[in-house]
Amino acid sequence: MRVFLVAGEPSGDRLGGALMEGLRSLDPQVQFDGVGGPLMQAQGLQSRFPMAELSVMGLVEVLPKFFHLKRRISETAQAVLDTQPDVLITIDSPDFSLRVAKLVKASSTIRTVHYVAPSVWAWRPGRADKMAKVIDHVLALLPFEPPYMERAGMECDFVGHPVVNEPVATGEDIAAFRLAYDLGEAPIVLTLPGSRGGEIDRLAPVFGDALRLYLQDSPDTRVVVPTVAHMVDVVTEHVRSWPGNPVVVDPRNMPSDDAVAQKRAAFAAADLALAASGTVSLELAAQATPMVIAYKLSWLTQKMAERMVKLDTVTLVNLVSDTRTVPECLLDDCQPEQIAAALRQVADAPTGQRDAMATTMERLGRGGEAPGLRAAKAVLARMSA
Repeated sequence: MRVFLVAGEPSGDRLGGALMEGLRSLDPQVQFDGVGGPLMQAQGLQSRFPMAELSVMGLVEVLPKFFHLKRRISETAQAVLDTQPDVLITIDSPDFSLRVAKLVKASSTIRTVHYVAPSVWAWRPGRADKMAKVIDHVLALLPFEPPYMERAGMECDFVGHPVVNEPVATGEDIAAFRLAYDLGEAPIVLTLPGSRGGEIDRLAPVFGDALRLYLQDSPDTRVVVPTVAHMVDVVTEHVRSWPGNPVVVDPRNMPSDDAVAQKRAAFAAADLALAASGTVSLELAAQATPMVIAYKLSWLTQKMAERMVKLDTVTLVNLVSDTRTVPECLLDDCQPEQIAAALRQVADAPTGQRDAMATTMERLGRGGEAPGLRAAKAVLARMSA
């Protein structure tokens, strides 16, 4: 079987890597082609171009790269048409992925699968109907998503989230991490200002000011900042002025497995986390690390989002657990004073949030079959039906 995959950012690379591992376990002769990051490449993908080129978000951020992205969309779709795989699997990054799928469907009958259902339960419900014109099958991460996709005419399977199958860092892992970065027994605030250049530029100054306020009452606390390889220099420059003698966890010279293990240990070692909105909330939940979520958009993108978002929370832990235990400082509320107050609130009473995180992991499939394998089985079962 020949599979063409397209992922556009680190979270998609993680999903793709787990799916590829599952497919290979079911069909050792499977052949992969497409675009992906280090985790997909570790499973045998030779990426046609660097995945980092696609890691942009928001109208203002995309505009300067519009023509380059449009060219990459055409190139990727043509590569699919030229190679005629048995299935095209696009992973998240819908602005890029679904445009590729549209071009492929316009000129072929190649089966299309999209991994990660669009959040139509949160905003722009009409996206499901548009997506159904170019996508045959959806792999959903959240248990309540399949009915939305099926109503639009697509096949859909809930396969769980790969984060539930990842190891939990041990006490030895945490001790080794603290020793490696000379952290001693100091309290740790994990700080995650995003994985894209634009969001880091927007969030890092606000996060730094929030930490300065929070650490006034906890001067011995250390700040730890994991990041992705292509953003290390950007993040390092931003944190120079931060309090807490920041440690940037640099994955560039590590094998991919070691880099993932280091990040996991950093998450588990932390007493508290301040993170950009996104799937990172699930990674923190997997390690039972209490968190505050904060995010702001460019002005124009924010005004568009304010008109379209339908929910009172965007954090997956809150949504899946059906609680609101993770504080959010979003858009106009993404201010240092409000973030610092939320950090104090969570630090003083983390138990309720930890209970919600455990519920989230259970509902996403922890303890069951690996989500990557479930996704692979769903792809093959629908193809043979």
